[in-house]
Amino acid sequence: MTGSGVVTARPRYAGGTPLVEVVRSGFAESRHLGSLVALDGDGRVREQVGDVTSPVFPRSANKPLQAIGMLRAGLRLADPADLALVCASHSGEDFHLARVAALLRSVGLTEAALRCPPDLPAGEAAAAAVLRTGGGPSRLQMNCSGKHAGMLLTCRAAGWSAEEYWHPEHPLQEQIRAAVEEFAGEPAGAVGVDGCGAPVLALSLTAVARAFLRLVNGTPGSVERTVADAMRAHPELVGGTGRADTRLMRAVPGLLAKVGAEGVLAVAVPGFGAVAVKIDDGAMRATVPPVVAALRRLGVGDDESAQPAFTELAGPPVVGGGQPVGILRALR
Repeated sequence: MTGSGVVTARPRYAGGTPLVEVVRSGFAESRHLGSLVALDGDGRVREQVGDVTSPVFPRSANKPLQAIGMLRAGLRLADPADLALVCASHSGEDFHLARVAALLRSVGLTEAALRCPPDLPAGEAAAAAVLRTGGGPSRLQMNCSGKHAGMLLTCRAAGWSAEEYWHPEHPLQEQIRAAVEEFAGEPAGAVGVDGCGAPVLALSLTAVARAFLRLVNGTPGSVERTVADAMRAHPELVGGTGRADTRLMRAVPGLLAKVGAEGVLAVAVPGFGAVAVKIDDGAMRATVPPVVAALRRLGVGDDESAQPAFTELAGPPVVGGGQPVGILRALR
């Protein structure tokens, strides 16, 4: 899209090739197709599978870049943990909800100011706990409530009206778009409505990987490094108990990771490179094995810096009768 709002013609995502195989009891049960790009530490393409140049919706993998736009527009947070939550797709655990509510109270707002839709927590245990006590969906529990709280605080800091802060034409969203496109190194191929109601910008997988590499390679104190450092220091706030991006950041020192709905995962490790994947059928279970395999080809995990969890993430189990009977494995 140009500055005039005209959408420039871009090729549609052409789809990928088999990336992950599901093996049950020694039998190849199914396969997930997708696309993947891996960049080396200098940003050169080391590997590409499928379509890595046409735009896709990275969904919540855009959140670290959206946070850069908020910081540039005036968002100031005293605690880096709050910035991690602004970048989060949280599980809705108690510590997530308490922190979002505190952010809103800091500027005199309540949950009613959020314009993400009411939802149950994304984490199964948290959702079950809500239902068990007779509760139901709420805006606070929605996994993007941290981002929306950050948007509201940014509007207050910049002196903008919070009315329709989620609309693409709002000054906040214009600032966010400028940051996303700058760090991606390409214009958005399309603008859509994300699951939370805020705009989502389409980028190529190569651009997403490039942006994540810029985050971890940023100069200490720069806005991009500030975002990366906050997320890596507080991975439980970015995702939650058992979540893929949280586990990846805990498993490898210095690794930055963020999932996005419909089968997107982006990671970067300073000195090694970055990887971005899109699974065609949107299956989140298929995102981690090919990313871990690609990271290993970049040299991540060759030494003792990676915890055993990194190996576990490479091949999550397939369960039958409550017991592991197979594995999800990368085909490359």
